[in-house]
Amino acid sequence: QVQLVESGGGLVQPGGSLRLSCAASGTIFSKLLTGWYRQGPGNQRDLVATITPAGSTNYADSVKGRFTISRDDAKSTVYLQMNSLKPEDTAVYYCKAAYRTLAGLGFWGQGTQVTVSS
Repeated sequence: QVQLVESGGGLVQPGGSLRLSCAASGTIFSKLLTGWYRQGPGNQRDLVATITPAGSTNYADSVKGRFTISRDDAKSTVYLQMNSLKPEDTAVYYCKAAYRTLAGLGFWGQGTQVTVSS
């Protein structure tokens, strides 16, 4: 069973930065597709960024140029570096992993709160 644990959330001022981490266990991490999603108050859970085992990345238009997803297979961890944060980035951020497609059920972490406010 794949287990994912997110960390790194918190309160940050507009324009600030945070780096989220998602540590995986219970599987061969290098074979996993991984991604970050977020869910703001009253909103659905939306895709933020994804990264394949080969390192190909994809981003939501709203975060392009500000967020960077990366992975360290040796540490079984995927990261989300968030720069130039805006109040509308406030949400619970979730890590997801899957073997074939992130569009399926996959495996979810418990989420970490990011609040962007002055």
